[in-house]
Amino acid sequence: MRFLGSIEAKADAKGRVFLPASFRKVLQAAGEERLVMRKDVFQSCLVLYPESVWNVQLDELRSRLSRWNKDHQRIFRQFVSDVELLTLDGNGRFLIPRRYMKMACINQAVKFIGMDDTIEIWSNDEPDVPFMNPDEFSSALEEIMQTKTEND
Repeated sequence: MRFLGSIEAKADAKGRVFLPASFRKVLQAAGEERLVMRKDVFQSCLVLYPESVWNVQLDELRSRLSRWNKDHQRIFRQFVSDVELLTLDGNGRFLIPRRYMKMACINQAVKFIGMDDTIEIWSNDEPDVPFMNPDEFSSALEEIMQTKTEND
């Protein structure tokens, strides 16, 4: 399952938004019916996980944490407590609850960004925020790819 691309959309007054058709097709082809939404751990955006991807992430996190360590339990609790289970309606829409819109600084304009096996939702009020400038990007990519080639 691969989500690729960047697609702009608008939420209606109630916070409903259409999941882009190209992303819906990927979900349908994979037989996914539900999504899990949570705020990103590092940035001011929301992340949509197909349920199967969420379960793999959750299993991986749980395998690295001890149930007998109070700090590990707090990390796990925080990760799983503020999630929203979503099902698209017949038109391909879903609701972004107000508290999530606030967390991600979303008014109405949003940008969906395919991130391989997840989808990010960003406020589109500042469209350049999720990206590096072109010079930073090319330098960083060059460094990463050279390092990988040297290590192979």
